[in-house]
Amino acid sequence: MDQNSSGKRRRIVAPGVSEPGPGLSSNCFVVGKLIIVTGLTARDSAGKVAPLGDAHGQAMALLQRMKALIEAADSNMSDIIKLNCYLTDIRYRDDFVRARQQFFNNDFPPCVVLGGAVFTTPEILIEVDAWAIRGSGE
Repeated sequence: MDQNSSGKRRRIVAPGVSEPGPGLSSNCFVVGKLIIVTGLTARDSAGKVAPLGDAHGQAMALLQRMKALIEAADSNMSDIIKLNCYLTDIRYRDDFVRARQQFFNNDFPPCVVLGGAVFTTPEILIEVDAWAIRGSGE
């Protein structure tokens, strides 16, 4: 049985995608064909929030980070089966939806969008997590 099909949990990292600090969390795990990406925000490779004050820009940045992790897990964005999006202000929903349209087509994954979130860093406007099943998409 190869590493990709085993039931053992495997942490995924991607070049340019900063990881949370030690003892905090992981961005991505794979178990068999299941891929879980959690708590992604718009951070640069040094871990700084960017772009500041721009919900659409933050959505684009975090979705690009998600794409890098999904691809590092030998998968692609069409394999995502569920998204959760957390916004500090529900008025950022349209910014998130416009960004999401740049990364998905045809069958968009189901997505919960919640407003009123409070994050650990006040500059963060959006956070997203995803579930994917390798090979389930186009």
